[in-house]
Amino acid sequence: MTELKELHFFATPEHNCSYIEGYKAKTLFVDPHSSISVNAFSQLSNLGFRRSGKHTYRPHCDNCQACISVRVPVDLFQPNKTQRRIINKNKDLVVKKSTPHYSDEYFKLYSDYITYRHADGDMFPPNKEQFINFLIEGEQPCDFLEFYLDDKLIGVAVTDQLVQGLSATYTFFTPDPDLQKRSLGSYAILWQIEECRRLNLEYLYMGYWVQSCRKMKYKIAYRPLEFLIDGQWILIR
Repeated sequence: MTELKELHFFATPEHNCSYIEGYKAKTLFVDPHSSISVNAFSQLSNLGFRRSGKHTYRPHCDNCQACISVRVPVDLFQPNKTQRRIINKNKDLVVKKSTPHYSDEYFKLYSDYITYRHADGDMFPPNKEQFINFLIEGEQPCDFLEFYLDDKLIGVAVTDQLVQGLSATYTFFTPDPDLQKRSLGSYAILWQIEECRRLNLEYLYMGYWVQSCRKMKYKIAYRPLEFLIDGQWILIR
């Protein structure tokens, strides 16, 4: 079993920050040639690391700590009125689990999502190689949670399995305007929280929250949240 002390890390040179315009960022990576056990990856998640394909990383900036890891303590979470409404709107959806793999159906959904919602980001324009590198490659246990409406795939939540919880790696879903009232992105998070409960897991890890980043503000709706601050998880209600 891989231990943290056996892993090698390296930091990137400064590059443009993906979250705050005009800022420079550095990233700390685990050596991508390392074999990371589930136990070690779970410990890394507790230290604020995330996974993107084969790469396990966390921000490592010299003069900025704006990126804060957040996780939902499942036993304390109770959906609010808006979230209960979202759950009720989506009771007719069927959710299936699949191992990560490429399909034209997945890529079409992913491509439509990126084009509609993130055309201003560094993931646009989407391509197959990017999709595979980002969501399929990697050795960690992972599920594609498929959301179906009347046998039609309308969303996928990519979810890593940890010893102590689940990690919401990425979610993509249809931009169909007729389905916008379903709030599919929010429902995917709520479903994963409930899945943690079903599996008797403590946390849903939701990646990084940056206060000044508009696209990340949705994360603070899932209270109470734990924030990783100065190496300690702090409960914020």
